[in-house]
Amino acid sequence: MTDHDDVRSVYHDLLAAWNRRSGQDFGAQFAEDGEVVGFDGSETKGRAAIASEMQRIFLDHETGRYVGKVRQVRQLTPQIALLRAVAGVVPAGASDLNPALNSIQSVVLQKAGGRWLISLYQNTPAQFHGRPEVVNSLTEELRQEVRG
Repeated sequence: MTDHDDVRSVYHDLLAAWNRRSGQDFGAQFAEDGEVVGFDGSETKGRAAIASEMQRIFLDHETGRYVGKVRQVRQLTPQIALLRAVAGVVPAGASDLNPALNSIQSVVLQKAGGRWLISLYQNTPAQFHGRPEVVNSLTEELRQEVRG
C-alpha cells in the first residue's frame, strides 16, 4: 500500500467507526493531540476527549450513516498529508441522504511510528447558499456512493 492508500484508509476507518457508533474507534484514528471541528462548529481536542465526546453523541442522539467520497490526497511532506472529501448522511431510519447534512471535510494527518493519524478533522456544512443546483449536484454525487 502507498501512503495515499493508507491516508484514505484512515478516513474510511473514521467513517466506519461513526457508522458503528463507536466513540473509542473514532478516537483511535487521531493523534494524541488531534482535534475535531464538528459540523456545528464545536471543537474537541485530544484523542481521549474526542472518543469521549463521540460516545456521548452516540448515546444521546440517533445518528445517521455517513457516506464519504475522497476527492484529493496531497502529501505535503513525507510525514504530513491533507485529505479533502465530501460526505453526506443517511439519517437513522431513512434510505436516502438528507442534503442539509452534506459536508466538505478536510483532514490533516501526520505519520508517526509508521502509522498515519489524524491531527485535524474539520467537517464544514455544504450549504451553498443561493445555489440549489450545487447542493443537488453534490447530493447526486454522494448518492452514487450510497448505492455503492
